[in-house]
Amino acid sequence: MPIKRQTIRDHTAEANLFARRTIIALLVIGVTLGVIVSNLYSLQITQHEDYQTRSNGNRIKVLPVAPNRGLVLDRNGVILAENIPVFSLDIIPEEVDDLDATLTELTHILSLSEDDISDFRQALKGQRRFKPVSIKTRLNQQQVAQFAVHQHHFPGVSVNARLARYYPYGSALTHALGYVARINKRDLQKLQESGQDANYAATHDIGKQGIERFYETRLHGSVGYQQVEVNNQGRILRTLDFQPPTPGDDIVLNIDIELQLYIQSLLEGQRAAVIVTEPKTGAVLALYSNPSYDPNLFVHGISSKDYRGLLSSGGRPLINRATQGQYAPASTVKPLLAVVGLEQGLITPETTMTDRGRYSIPNVSHTWRDWKKWGHGKVDVVKSIEVSCNIFFYDLAYKLGIDTINASMSEFGFGDYTGIDLAEESDGIMPSRGWKRANTNEPWYIGDTIPVGIGQGFWTATPLQVNHAINILINHGQKVLPQILRGVKHNDEISLEGLKTARPIAVNDDKNWDLALRGMRGVVNNQEHGTARLAFKGTPYSSAGKSGTAQRFTVAQDEEYDAETVSAHLRDNAIYVGFAPYESPEISFTIVLENAGGGSSNAAPIARQIMDFYFRDRTPDIAQVEP
Repeated sequence: MPIKRQTIRDHTAEANLFARRTIIALLVIGVTLGVIVSNLYSLQITQHEDYQTRSNGNRIKVLPVAPNRGLVLDRNGVILAENIPVFSLDIIPEEVDDLDATLTELTHILSLSEDDISDFRQALKGQRRFKPVSIKTRLNQQQVAQFAVHQHHFPGVSVNARLARYYPYGSALTHALGYVARINKRDLQKLQESGQDANYAATHDIGKQGIERFYETRLHGSVGYQQVEVNNQGRILRTLDFQPPTPGDDIVLNIDIELQLYIQSLLEGQRAAVIVTEPKTGAVLALYSNPSYDPNLFVHGISSKDYRGLLSSGGRPLINRATQGQYAPASTVKPLLAVVGLEQGLITPETTMTDRGRYSIPNVSHTWRDWKKWGHGKVDVVKSIEVSCNIFFYDLAYKLGIDTINASMSEFGFGDYTGIDLAEESDGIMPSRGWKRANTNEPWYIGDTIPVGIGQGFWTATPLQVNHAINILINHGQKVLPQILRGVKHNDEISLEGLKTARPIAVNDDKNWDLALRGMRGVVNNQEHGTARLAFKGTPYSSAGKSGTAQRFTVAQDEEYDAETVSAHLRDNAIYVGFAPYESPEISFTIVLENAGGGSSNAAPIARQIMDFYFRDRTPDIAQVEP
């Protein structure tokens, strides 16, 4: 049997192995500690400022603060648009134990509608539970009082106030003043494209129409900021810094609210438009379109029912007839064409013709009629304006031709925007050969020119354009653009806007302006045959004007126009333009009444009432007008 030998242990080898393993372990530990120390150094020393900023970003928030919107005042200091406190009922969900039961009880107290509840539940989605959510806005005083009595039963529910736009004169100023409404996606996109979105970070409303839209930048102001400390749930713990917002500018308009309200009362029940301006400055004293609507409906979001009612209304209240309504200017352009004929040498102050009630041109079978069946007999340029002789101006248009008429009337502003400080404006149609070819694919015929001589045919213009053209005539060719803004108010001083002008119309003989204006004076003051003499009999002031009756359709050669048998919407539009006093005009105006009939019998009497009010009947203290 073999003998087992016991192996002798090699302590040296074991010691060397242990030493090597120890060194390797220490190296691993050393490297690991080195990495940790290096990272700690990087985090706490090298990148300290970066991580400190991130930490503060999680702890400190910068919240935008909306500026107060500027006020809008009339020329006498009457407030036309202001900011008033409105009350809303807000709920903080996490503070309400039983939300459904709370909503049920609130419904009984405040008569909440199904839409209120539905909108509230929709707003809850994606909203943090500690933030308030509105369940009802625009609480009235009675509702606020009713809730105040029961508030101790509703933890987490409160009434809060904020400022909202309010228009004290409602529908009287809608088309001039416009309104604000909620910022929508389209508005936000425009703000982003213009780089102004940061300035609207806390703003809910923006100007949508009228002056509110045109001067949005001035009225809005600049956003402010507050720096707050929040916890890990986003709750505000304290305010660290506050930079107040800069309020918007208070702007003053040329509008005279008392005159505007009076005009509104005159046009009740009619589809109409009225413009009143200062000829020398272009200041718009009144701009009214009827029917109108209450702009306050849009401030807090108009209901579907109310909006459908406005859209379906036969009176089209959403259209600003004063700047967007397109009407045949009719005989109101005869004084302007007279100036052109005189300048072209086609007529002189001594030129006469005999009006027998009908007019025809060579090689054309159609006959054009005068408004007076048997004609006006012998007329010159002044009398043709006084009696509104169609035959005289048919012949003048034939001699001038459409090219000259288009060029000269374009100088008076027809077929183009007037430059008024409103975005809602139409340019109308000043017909030409090119226009007809582009729109009807037909050539211009000589017969198309004849009705243009009395402001009919293809010619359309807005009441504002007609008024602007008459102002150019009053100013002997000087062009002062219409302007609603008077200036910006700072404390008690107003920084006035300068006049807006354009290149004047040059004439060979300045007396040609006076001749046309003399004809307009005869319209009112010639007691034998002035077409508006009856409306202005006995006025304590001197005035001048021109009536117009715009046909809505062409009457056949062998037919007579009978308003009694014509559908209401096809009856003639009544137009009147005028100014006063004649020697030194303070105001000019244009009136259009849709489907009202003759201009001298329907529009001129309203013009008389407006001038009587302006020169005689206004209250001494205009600033005390009540909304």
